[in-house]
Amino acid sequence: MKTVSPINSFDKIKLLADSRRMDILRLLMAAPATLTLLARTLKQSPAWVRHHILALESAGLIEISEIRKTGKVTEKFYRAKADALLLQEIVLPKSRKLSLIFSGSHDIALENVTDHLTKHFNLLSLPVGSLDGLVNLRQGLCQISGSHLLDESGEYNTPFVKHLFPDRDVEVITLAYRVQGLMLAGGNPKGIKRVTDIAKPNVRFVNRNRGSGTRLWLDAELRRLRIPVEKISGYENQVKTHSEAANLISQNKADVSLGLQAAAHQKELDFIPLFEERYDLVLPREQERNLNPLFDYIQTADFRALLSSLTGYDSRHSGEVVPV
Repeated sequence: MKTVSPINSFDKIKLLADSRRMDILRLLMAAPATLTLLARTLKQSPAWVRHHILALESAGLIEISEIRKTGKVTEKFYRAKADALLLQEIVLPKSRKLSLIFSGSHDIALENVTDHLTKHFNLLSLPVGSLDGLVNLRQGLCQISGSHLLDESGEYNTPFVKHLFPDRDVEVITLAYRVQGLMLAGGNPKGIKRVTDIAKPNVRFVNRNRGSGTRLWLDAELRRLRIPVEKISGYENQVKTHSEAANLISQNKADVSLGLQAAAHQKELDFIPLFEERYDLVLPREQERNLNPLFDYIQTADFRALLSSLTGYDSRHSGEVVPV
């Protein structure tokens, strides 16, 4: 099976921003070719092709695969070093302060915490959901992730961390416990009382993105209740944060969503609690020193006061290391 190779170098990405070089590289991914063959295919001169070949070769994106001699004629066949490329590069602010990327499940308490960390570092958020956040952490696309994934064993997060990081020293630290449930329009005009009611014909639902802990919990609950997703109006309408979902309900663009009690409270929505979950922060051990100001803060009285001001949050075990 052919493979995809990632490119993490901005210089290489910049090189491929030239569409002519991209065209040459894509042809060489398909099959080895000579300068003459490439020139004929692209309807350009061999000298024009050679200029771009040298640039791609110096960047390590292509190589000579074969040299053929026919009489006095020597032909060099070039090929791409990768069968396909994944271009990924994060452009960070140029600043004296360290910039760190959080990627994972959206959390309202963590949003508030960042205001207290600005003198130490810039914490930038890339909300993608719990599962994709751990994948981003594995791939080096962020320095810290947030997760509330419930395993079938009844344990939060650690089974997933063990699976994704069998060869890495990873730390898991509890941020808080949170209550999730059904967020409803004020006064609950549709008379929603339980999860099964979201499948009623006159109810507009707004969902969370795939890979989020909230979405995974909902899908498991729908399977348990034997509710086909096709019966839920709005199941395919996805948002990335609890706040976005609450906002759509407050604007009368949806009737119900599964989300945080704190998000419902902020938008003055009705709320039916369903479960309490543990939300953990996950980071590679080598990032511990950079992120120490965050972990110091979540063990303070100020942080506990912050959590007490957010409806549905509990500070028990906040700041404690979870054995992996």
